[in-house]
Amino acid sequence: MSQVFPIPPAQPRVFRGLPAVEHEAPLPLALWHLCSLDAPTVAVTWSLAFAWAAGVRLPLWIPSLQALVTWIVYVADRLLDARAAERRSESSRLRLRHRFHWRHRRIFFPLALAATCAAACLVFFFVPIAAPESHSYFARNSVLALAALAYFTRVHSGPDLEQSRSQFVFPLLTKELLVGVLFTAGCALPAFYRIAIEPTASVLPLLICALFFAMLAWLNCHAIERWESQFRSNTRQIFTQATTLAISGAVLAILLTASHPRPAALLATGAASALLLAALDRHQPRLSPIALRAGADLVLLVPIVILVLPR
Repeated sequence: MSQVFPIPPAQPRVFRGLPAVEHEAPLPLALWHLCSLDAPTVAVTWSLAFAWAAGVRLPLWIPSLQALVTWIVYVADRLLDARAAERRSESSRLRLRHRFHWRHRRIFFPLALAATCAAACLVFFFVPIAAPESHSYFARNSVLALAALAYFTRVHSGPDLEQSRSQFVFPLLTKELLVGVLFTAGCALPAFYRIAIEPTASVLPLLICALFFAMLAWLNCHAIERWESQFRSNTRQIFTQATTLAISGAVLAILLTASHPRPAALLATGAASALLLAALDRHQPRLSPIALRAGADLVLLVPIVILVLPR
């Protein structure tokens, strides 16, 4: 496997003027990240966790479709970034995951086409049967599709790669915020839709969970951007933000425990993820870039704990 997917050794970083002792990611964890399998895993985990909190069951085709679409989007994003950098002779500015995708584009491109065909088959064969009021279903998902299209258009057509990726029309509408909102919406939408057609739980607690996880997804993207930036500062901004979010999630979980135990449990796992993100920021000088990047997504899988609990 290492011969097919070579992972070049990371260069030692310098932290506060001294070389940092870096811990490399295990090969399975590194490949999980480099092959863009981390985002689909997180998407499916969150989607099933939202459904668990709402007390509904999702058909198998829904998480399968989410995994395929998420993987396609991330592979396309990294290939487009790599192609843009190659055209501008800025390949040195690419991250390891972009270089990995570009180096193996002859493998990723056919696989992405196959995944697109599989996703299209799931939509055409299962959506009309599994989703009553399919017009409403398609209308809601069309909003996310248009938002994703706007994201790709803005990110990959700007004159400067870093500038176009960092800020949009408004100063607060950053790529990290947009990704966090879209990612959470794509994960929570199936649960909200099932509640709409088969009321089984209150919408408000699930909406609180969705807003919390949107903040967590934004913080995840923001932390990665700060960690990978060439102008990294030694402030504790990420640590403070992650700790504050963890405390907020814990307080919300306590307040909802008596009346809505399942959303409370979901918030508790989100608080744990935020706390682990703060721990990553504290130890990030001793982690290699790929270990840090993979770890940032790994900590988002804490909701798996509630999925194995007895119903």
